[in-house]
Amino acid sequence: MNNIPEVKIGIVAVSRDCFPESLSVNRRKALVDAYKAKYDAKNIYECPICIVESEIHMVQALEDIKKAGCNALVVYLGNFGPEISETLLAKHFDGPAMFIAAAEESGNNLIQGRGDAYCGMLNASYNLKLRNIKAYIPEYPVGTAQECADMIEEFVPIARAIVALKDLKIISFGPRPLNFLACNAPIKQLYNLGVEIEENSELDLFEAFNKHAGDPRIPDVVKDMEAELGEGNKKPEILAKLAQYELTLLDWIEEHKGYRKYVAIAGKCWPAFQTQFGFVPCYVNSRLTGRGIPVSCEVDIYGALSEFIGTCVSNDIVTLLDINNSVPADIYEEDIKGKFDYTHKDTFMGFHCGNTNSKKLSFCNMKYQLIMARSLPEEVTQGTLEGDIVPGDITFFRLQSTADNKLRAYIANGEVLPVATRSFGGIGIFAIPEMGRFYRHVLIEGNFPHHGAVAFGHHGKALYEVFKYIGVDVNEIGYNRPKGDRYPTENPFA
Repeated sequence: MNNIPEVKIGIVAVSRDCFPESLSVNRRKALVDAYKAKYDAKNIYECPICIVESEIHMVQALEDIKKAGCNALVVYLGNFGPEISETLLAKHFDGPAMFIAAAEESGNNLIQGRGDAYCGMLNASYNLKLRNIKAYIPEYPVGTAQECADMIEEFVPIARAIVALKDLKIISFGPRPLNFLACNAPIKQLYNLGVEIEENSELDLFEAFNKHAGDPRIPDVVKDMEAELGEGNKKPEILAKLAQYELTLLDWIEEHKGYRKYVAIAGKCWPAFQTQFGFVPCYVNSRLTGRGIPVSCEVDIYGALSEFIGTCVSNDIVTLLDINNSVPADIYEEDIKGKFDYTHKDTFMGFHCGNTNSKKLSFCNMKYQLIMARSLPEEVTQGTLEGDIVPGDITFFRLQSTADNKLRAYIANGEVLPVATRSFGGIGIFAIPEMGRFYRHVLIEGNFPHHGAVAFGHHGKALYEVFKYIGVDVNEIGYNRPKGDRYPTENPFA
């Protein structure tokens, strides 16, 4: 992933001046040792300048972690902590902050060794609220050195996403296709998130593409595509054009990202794209997404944003799929029932024309797009990457600014089943517990579009914290509620 930040977390211990400073010093050292013993040491930096007891110490600590290149902060309450200085630390730090506290070590040391950080966390959270300061506080923020090290590791993907959003530009090409109001994208919330948006005409893209005709780099890109596709290279005659398009997008990114470090693309792919460019862009989109540059289909700006957040959280390739169709009853009866603990309504098929990266497909073929070829010459619909999506754990999610310009989101952990789809496109049979109810009372009721982002692995916990941190009301974060936990709009008599 070369389009997301490396996270370096500065650990700053704090101490209330009426408590032994040694508690914070020793507990900070134990915390850092525990983290380095289990996780990647380069993720953290131990601020050695001082234990923060005052506002002056706070300034000194800020200067130190800034000089060390830290872009995320952990405020560690080794004892009760100074509620003013520690919250000012988070206020003046330019990045995501986390607050955690030390548990007591032994019943044999509760005189001079009692830190009262459990109590201190209450004062810290109260002061954070007074100052309108955002901070991540784990579900249970008090722990031993090892437990706090585990909390910091859980903070890493959350911090990576928050840091990245402040330096993200989304580049879009063309208006949404006709009849795609579902991908409505009020851009005000992008600015509220600190995300920049550059909207271009597809004519601008077409002009840039034509200027790349004969680019001397094309043969090398074609060779790379051939190596990736192997026997799945069913349309070799189109590779040169696809390579030309890939270079066009990569050059556009470099020339247009400006002062931003990270980029996602919301691309146009139909209806005029095929007839003018002479291919469909799906395979190229999949290749860029494989490099950590998500490219959404159908100018889905919030789809691209969701994919980018998923890339940061998972540190892995993501995809964007239609929540597309039901699983036929015969497939359920033959291949799922009795083999997996899911009802028929827990299953559905996630599909898109061919934008899923080859590394996330069980097999792949680069060929033509069947749906488009029903109304267009087949030769202009070449360029999709088809195959069944790899089985395993997934997270289906989306962040969206809905028509009322309000941020909403949904998250559901599930899996792709190891069941042949017997269909076309980039497609998989997905299973999410209580999907039927989730589909009706979150996706439909919440006016979400048909596109959902897919992260590979269960990342719901981190995504939930990211959405909370960036300002999504917790009442507007939908999830698949277990049986017996009724949705507000669910009919109690059903």
